[in-house]
Amino acid sequence: MRAMVYTKPGTVELSEVDEPVAAPGEVVVEVVACGICGSELHGISKPGFRQPPLVMGHEFSARTPSGDRVAVDPVVSCGLCDLCRAGHNEVCRERHIIGIHRQGAFAERVAVPERLLHKLPEAVSVEQGALVEPLANALHAWRLARGTSGSTVGVLGAGSIGLSLLLISKHHGAQVAITDLSPERLELADRLGADATGRELDGEFDLVLDAAGATATRRASLEHLRPTGTAVWLGLLEAAPGFDALDMIRTEKRIIGSFAYSHSDFADAVALAGEVDLTWATSFDLDQGPTIFGELMAGRSDVVKALLRPRSLRA
Repeated sequence: MRAMVYTKPGTVELSEVDEPVAAPGEVVVEVVACGICGSELHGISKPGFRQPPLVMGHEFSARTPSGDRVAVDPVVSCGLCDLCRAGHNEVCRERHIIGIHRQGAFAERVAVPERLLHKLPEAVSVEQGALVEPLANALHAWRLARGTSGSTVGVLGAGSIGLSLLLISKHHGAQVAITDLSPERLELADRLGADATGRELDGEFDLVLDAAGATATRRASLEHLRPTGTAVWLGLLEAAPGFDALDMIRTEKRIIGSFAYSHSDFADAVALAGEVDLTWATSFDLDQGPTIFGELMAGRSDVVKALLRPRSLRA
């Protein structure tokens, strides 16, 4: 079958690969749409969390052998440890992620645990279904932050995670300002209901959600946080924190790390997918994947979320 493969640092190629084989408890599904994640764009610069050769792709919708349209939760946890029993499967010590630690969905077909399939509501398209994964990230971060109606929220970065944070925050009644360096992305954020947009935040906020993960944005997340406020860090661009620890102490600001989502967060995001605007992705044929991937790595910003769609299944 056809797949886009991470073959060496900085390189993805379209290749013929072996058909997936389902292990016990798994099923082979037909990939309908799979989003290119920002973490993949910068994560392949050197082997580490991802090791080539690898078929990446963890944000996807699919069709089951019985014909159901589904979104697939890509976080595979043990289900037995103390963290899983407490509902924190996203930080299970034995977790592995489809498209990172095992073959993913930049392909025509992929094997997945059957328990991680979520049937899409009739009103949700397969393209919107592929955006459930970033929406689940945002929902998880909102819950960790304990946001409330009327909260003032600053979002750093208007990529797919940042826009999902905007949608979730507005859905819960918050006032949201969002930043980005791309005028196209800020224009989209404005259309999606942002109360303010710009290259930088202005003022103080109850919550600041960093979807970029650069040293500069982490610093900004605390600089624009009111005393006793909460910053949630989701972005994975850089490791350096870059913040003033003494100021954090003296103003009782909190920093929370947010990684992925629990299984219940993902299920709730599926239900929410029909209630928020997820119509901002751009679809491309899987065969165009290496070209689009390269353009996004080079800084193309007019496409906020690129979805790769195998020609073998268009429904």
